Amino acid sequence: MRVLVTGAAGFIGSTLVDRLLRDGHEVVGFDNFSTGQEEFVAGALGNPRYRLERADLLDLDALRAAMAGSELVFHLAANADVRFGIDHPRRDLEQNTIATWNVLEAMRGHGVRRLAFSSTGSVYGEAKVIPTPEDCPFPVQTSLYGASKLAAEGLIEAYCEGFGMKACIFRFVSIMGERYTHGHVFDFYKQLLEHPDELHVLGNGRQRKSYLYVQDCVNAMLLAVEHAADPVSIFNLGTDEYCEVRQSIQWICEHLGLSPKLRYGGGDRGWIGDNPFILLDCSRMRALGWAPQLTIQEAIARTVEYLRSNQGILTAR
Repeated sequence: MRVLVTGAAGFIGSTLVDRLLRDGHEVVGFDNFSTGQEEFVAGALGNPRYRLERADLLDLDALRAAMAGSELVFHLAANADVRFGIDHPRRDLEQNTIATWNVLEAMRGHGVRRLAFSSTGSVYGEAKVIPTPEDCPFPVQTSLYGASKLAAEGLIEAYCEGFGMKACIFRFVSIMGERYTHGHVFDFYKQLLEHPDELHVLGNGRQRKSYLYVQDCVNAMLLAVEHAADPVSIFNLGTDEYCEVRQSIQWICEHLGLSPKLRYGGGDRGWIGDNPFILLDCSRMRALGWAPQLTIQEAIARTVEYLRSNQGILTAR
């Protein structure tokens, strides 16, 4: 099967590409390398079943050309810079919502009927129901990132209804593991390299978060795409546990053998739109036979080890 993967040089996208190639598929990667890394695609480029298109999703003609002959699209490309969304609000609209419309239009033009989309648990805002199921009442959106992803979900649902497409929508918690390039473990590790005796923490450190290991994430997506029956299937992806930010700091520091002085910014949020408690109900995904293999602590340890062994990633942009 020929599969198109957007965001193919990114953290999750490149991991998915490697798995698809290992499973014998023909893969077309699509990435503008705004955040993707050359080293993440180096292995795939040596595979005769892989082709990489270096282009932007806002270039609809380039996207249409790349998609020709594909049977399934994994749309993972996005602006995931949640923290600084209010500094450049148009970026979320263009790279998350309009880019998704372009993907759908290219699919419609080629008659491609199957889509897997990386959404986010941020669409739940500050949910009143914890753990949060896929069908919980939707609150007011609290981040431009979440709002742009929710708008993209709406477009996908409407295209499935109007044009006979079939989609799996995945609402992720934060993903960790090898090739991880942004997030709190990345930020804390970088700080500790620069000043190992002191660590600055946004908020009060009591924010409660759930995280998922990247290989567990890829396992879930592939399983859902194979077995989901509905025209639109929405799946939460996360673990059944959470940790406080200060607990994850403890695990990071223990792994590195450090005992820095912690300086908290204060307040129960790290930034505007930061959700102080994220825990998703993943029973719908588990009903397909999936379960995460790593705990949050184990995922953090693997992430720290990856960063320690690949310190060039700390400055690659």
